[in-house]
Amino acid sequence: MSPAPVLYAEDSEDDAFLLQRAFTQAGVTHPLVVVPNGKAVVHYLSATGQYVDRAQHPFPRLVLLDIKMPHRTGLDVLCWIRQQPELRRLPVIILTSSAQDRDIASAYSLGANGYLVKPSNAAGLAQLGKDLGRLCDAPEAEGAWTLHGNRLDPLTK
Repeated sequence: MSPAPVLYAEDSEDDAFLLQRAFTQAGVTHPLVVVPNGKAVVHYLSATGQYVDRAQHPFPRLVLLDIKMPHRTGLDVLCWIRQQPELRRLPVIILTSSAQDRDIASAYSLGANGYLVKPSNAAGLAQLGKDLGRLCDAPEAEGAWTLHGNRLDPLTK
């Protein structure tokens, strides 16, 4: 059985390509599934529309949300996820270019597991790919993660 995917909501094809490359270079075994907007995230997680077949669109291990997306913002989608009883424990990390205090506070108040500003260089992207892959493979984390600077670590028991 192949590992559960990481669902990445990103409207920038360039940013999606860069994260995909970081996953590949880091040897992350979890496939990165990119959807272009918040509406597509809701359809994917609900298994509706073009995502109705769970064999082709398996449930994700982790969701990465950009904040500024068409149709539904990342914060709107995060709010929707946390209102769904079956999705409440799904790990969600905001991965965005916004470092505004208001966005960070909103994300955490809505239940984000983490908030990361997109790295601006290749080394930062490579480290992000490694960290996300490591987190997805950590069964003891059970979706509980903490930030150390700009690095994510699973919470230990």
